[in-house]
Amino acid sequence: MLTARSLHKKFGSAIALHALDLNVAPGEIYALLGPNGAGKTTTINLFLGFLQPDGGSATVAGVNVALDPIRARHALAYIPEQVNLYPHFSGLENLSYFSELAGQRYAETKLRAFLQESGLQAEAHDRRVSTYSKGMRQKVGIAIALAKDAKALLLDEPTSGLDPAASHEFSALLKTLAGRGVAILMATHDLFRAKSDATRLGIMRHGRLVHELGGPEVRAADLEKLYLESIAD
Repeated sequence: MLTARSLHKKFGSAIALHALDLNVAPGEIYALLGPNGAGKTTTINLFLGFLQPDGGSATVAGVNVALDPIRARHALAYIPEQVNLYPHFSGLENLSYFSELAGQRYAETKLRAFLQESGLQAEAHDRRVSTYSKGMRQKVGIAIALAKDAKALLLDEPTSGLDPAASHEFSALLKTLAGRGVAILMATHDLFRAKSDATRLGIMRHGRLVHELGGPEVRAADLEKLYLESIAD
């Protein structure tokens, strides 16, 4: 569903991404780990079409993002570290608006069902988003992905700033989406959640994928040791 082949990106003389090969299949949660500047966010931005590659390709559901970014984005949903919603709209109004932007129009009952499914309590549906916590805004983001019927979900530091309960709840939502066949690529610093949630893990350093391993197969202590060894200068 998400494929990078020899993906390369430079900013001036600095190499941000070097010959990245990556594949995320339907139903898979892939966690990209690495320090700031490792290339995680650059990878996500290339899949979103926010950046143009200097070499190689990023494809979504077989569509080359650089050649047809609009079509590629139809299959994608994106949840950044801070979900951007209209603060003076309610959660319901935001969901309705972004669904229509994606070409989907739903009855109010169906929109509320998406919000309920994403874990947003009914009493919050009609409240202004300006009153929401970060976790609540992320739930609206998940509802937008559900309404869009996204085949792939990209996340950049989704659990940053969440308390443990909200982080656990968000992880459960990701696993539910993966169970429905959504391919999930998540850039994160959170080793605990990566180990808990991901079916595969990749460790990046200086724009290179230096390690790739199965999430269920590695112990948390071993992952931490490998991560620290991988990013050491």
